[in-house]
Amino acid sequence: MSVVAEEPQLDSNPEAEEHGPDVSILTDKVPEHLRAPRALAGMVLVLGVVFLYASTRPIWHTDVWGHLSYGRYMWETGSLPATEPLLPFAKGMPFVNSPWLSQLIGLAVVKMPRFQLAGLQGLFAAAITVCGAMLSYRSWRESKNAWFSLTSLVTFLTVAWTPLSVLRPQLAGLVCFVFLLTRLSGQSNRKSDWFVIPLVFALWANLHASFLVGLGLLACFCLGRAIDVIRRTGSLRMVLSDAKVRRLFLLTELSAVAVLVNPYTIRLYLEALQFSGQENLQDLTEWHPLTLRDGQGQVFAGAAILLAVLYRLSPRRVRSWEVLTLVGLGLATMWSTRMIVWWSPIVALLAARHSFSVWRTWSKTLIVSLPALRAGKWSFVSIGLMWIFFMLSPIGIAVMHGKHSPTRLSVSKFTPLFAVEYLTEHPPEGPIFNTYEWGDYLQWAGPANLQLFVNSHAHLVPRDVWSSYMQIIEQRSGWEETLDKYGINTIVIDTVNREALVKRLREDDRWKSPAVERDGQVIFTRKKPILSAPAKRNEATNPAADVIEVPTEPQPENKTEGHS
Repeated sequence: MSVVAEEPQLDSNPEAEEHGPDVSILTDKVPEHLRAPRALAGMVLVLGVVFLYASTRPIWHTDVWGHLSYGRYMWETGSLPATEPLLPFAKGMPFVNSPWLSQLIGLAVVKMPRFQLAGLQGLFAAAITVCGAMLSYRSWRESKNAWFSLTSLVTFLTVAWTPLSVLRPQLAGLVCFVFLLTRLSGQSNRKSDWFVIPLVFALWANLHASFLVGLGLLACFCLGRAIDVIRRTGSLRMVLSDAKVRRLFLLTELSAVAVLVNPYTIRLYLEALQFSGQENLQDLTEWHPLTLRDGQGQVFAGAAILLAVLYRLSPRRVRSWEVLTLVGLGLATMWSTRMIVWWSPIVALLAARHSFSVWRTWSKTLIVSLPALRAGKWSFVSIGLMWIFFMLSPIGIAVMHGKHSPTRLSVSKFTPLFAVEYLTEHPPEGPIFNTYEWGDYLQWAGPANLQLFVNSHAHLVPRDVWSSYMQIIEQRSGWEETLDKYGINTIVIDTVNREALVKRLREDDRWKSPAVERDGQVIFTRKKPILSAPAKRNEATNPAADVIEVPTEPQPENKTEGHS
């Protein structure tokens, strides 16, 4: 005699519904591949704060405006300039405009009615946030711990914040660099690398000349793998037969060839290699060697000490690529402060990796981490946070509501807004002498055909012209005669960093006193203007004009080659 058990009737008792909701309603309906871990929502929250803060930062007063001016020139002429097109004293200098694509992208953004300056702030914030997101994601993939993802983000921003505060095409190169670093440092070998990595280098070569750093990173991974094989096997023959070494070597070759997809082909390599040796750059602070006297040097030293301690305590095997990149880019940073921006993402990634290894050893955590629980609600929370932070940012307000902040609130306090206003109302006659930091904005926003002495692209200025600029700025012997030689009738300088020069000009009876001054910007004009050749012809019709003539000494010749 068999007994058949009756199937339970879950819905047969109406009173059961009063004790809780229907279980089927609580089931996560979001597809498995779209569910996110809780850590993602936490990282989106942190990255959203970073994006919001960066997007409200005023646009710096130097590089970006010069790059926009070159972009405007290319857009108006429909061609890439073969020689320097904007500086009158650099005419004829060979010009390889490596970041031409970045310049056109920036110009397109600032010219869009919905974007304008908020668009530039959005590009700046997006570049920094994307770099932080890639580093955080790579750290999370290795640790499955949100705190160590946060470690990589904080380390990156702390070490690199000073160079990151300036909007320039270098940020586009940094995005490419961090992408390459996080992709190569992963354990899996993707077939798509054969297409993706060369494509990144083809794009990188047209965004910024820093693609050389990327090729160096690829070479470090290839050489590092070869060293690891030799250390493990003691055989050089095994290096040649190692699949990963061959793969990395071929990727390096393909990427080097992909760089040639640019308007200048092989010439871009030559210009990029020569750039750092340009003599004019040695007078700029950001190209000086790193020292412990400034904040960046102290941050660099602190990060290096932190890494040394982590490597001493970490049981994780040290890969040779880590040593090659840390030491190579570390030495480059000590040689030139500006190189710290490339060292920082490597420090951030390795600090998170080895700090997690130390923590896991001390806490006796299992080597194999449990997979993070995923839920659809965290996907919706992450998307909602992204939307909220975008809507709170200046670019979100501009896109959604068409409202823009006044220019004075969107640019740094050192931006020469008053100087532009004055020069537009009183167009100067002939070239003006200006501080190189202000040349870019004067070129972008000043009156048409404004003849500047220099701008922040010092590498495009002939060496003799740059030497004359330094002579005047530092009031070296004969600086007054040099102003006469170049036919300078107007001087635009700041009262913060050029106090000594301002004082000398106030005391010189050849310049009108008091000078026009506001917001730390001072403009000197001659009592008796020096006239150019066309102006002398006009003098014939007005013999009573109070003028002096340009000295007969010829303008300085271009004696140095230009560099990109």
